[in-house]
Amino acid sequence: MSFLKKSPWIIHYDGSSCNGCDIEVLACLTPVYDVERFGIINTGNPKHADILLITGSINEQNREVVYNIYQQMPEPKVVVAIGICATSGGIFRECYNVMGGVDKVIPVDVYVPGCSARPEHIIDGVIAALKVLEERRKKILEIESGKEAIIIETAIPSDAEEILTLQKLSYQSEAELYNDFSLTPLKQTLDEMREDINKKLVLKAVIKGQIAGSVRAYLENETCLIQRLILHPLSRHLGIKTKLMGEIEKIFSHAKKYEVFAGNKSDRWIYFYKKLGYKIFKSAKVSEKRDRVYLEKNNLNSKLG
Repeated sequence: MSFLKKSPWIIHYDGSSCNGCDIEVLACLTPVYDVERFGIINTGNPKHADILLITGSINEQNREVVYNIYQQMPEPKVVVAIGICATSGGIFRECYNVMGGVDKVIPVDVYVPGCSARPEHIIDGVIAALKVLEERRKKILEIESGKEAIIIETAIPSDAEEILTLQKLSYQSEAELYNDFSLTPLKQTLDEMREDINKKLVLKAVIKGQIAGSVRAYLENETCLIQRLILHPLSRHLGIKTKLMGEIEKIFSHAKKYEVFAGNKSDRWIYFYKKLGYKIFKSAKVSEKRDRVYLEKNNLNSKLG
């Protein structure tokens, strides 16, 4: 049994509840239930937490707070929605300022309905979360050890929804960096994604049947334009970005040069492209909050012309 299962740390956030579910969460820590005797610790720091417990519905005021807490938690992590408000918005779901349940902002793994949810049910929810947590830990270890192969292949229209979900997850950190949630990748529709797959070359990196990364490219005036290299947060250190870029350059080996772009503050992406031999050749302002940096690499083995 791993340390995660023996001693999971939880963080509790009250979205906009009536405090009924919050009191029941606290009751789990009292002598009657005393979950701490099982190693479950309530922490106030998301960077130390394995499980996020959320009570209350999501509204425009707390949506970014919930997302920021989720992003600060290390992988693997699990989200538990406690109470009917957190699971669906409850009786407040039709209110003008209520977006709905927690899954409107972040992915939810375990739902514990109730008004209010009883401590016994909350503890059952945490136990269910531990199973999810352990499965994710094992998956990460398998990938890191090389037991799971990374398969690069061409995406098909039926992959559109999964790639779009991954794209929006991947670009959230960029949106936070620039404090700009109007980025085009976050607003792209499913139909537009299907159109991209039909008109451009879209590659996907598949691990254990799930898409962990993607990139798209097309040829224009003898230049291969590479766009939207995306990656699942769990797969950052597996070399997927390099594999995807290498495959694109291999497929477009007839292009005279390759071109990509990144935000001017996106240092890790600029550094990554420079490691692959790309050089900055221009920059342009795309909005009040963002400048775009363009990088290119000549193809010395080009067969064009």
